[in-house]
Amino acid sequence: MPLKTYLTSTLAIKTTGAHTRETSFYTPLNNLLDAAGHTLNPHVRCIMQLKDTGAGMPDGGLFTQDQFDRQTHSPKDIHNPARGVVEIKGLAEAVDDTATGAQVDKYWARYRLVLVTNYR
Repeated sequence: MPLKTYLTSTLAIKTTGAHTRETSFYTPLNNLLDAAGHTLNPHVRCIMQLKDTGAGMPDGGLFTQDQFDRQTHSPKDIHNPARGVVEIKGLAEAVDDTATGAQVDKYWARYRLVLVTNYR
């Protein structure tokens, strides 16, 4: 069901014609990654639009539940998402080109795990 929700949401955004090629689709992807992460042990939560901690600004980070403060629900250490970071490009962009680029190299050096996607 989460995949169907993701596809329905992205289609609804795309058909408006008012979308950007990348950031307009963050919410459906965030929801899909959260749904998938909830099935893992420990649970993994996606936080989109991370701030720069020295390697640039990844589009998202994948944090395990133990990385969140139980009272404030905020990440304890944004410098180290336990399951890596996410780099997103538009639908028409080649994932292979992004994965071998300088931006992902910086993320790899810092986080050691990088999920690269063009929403497909």
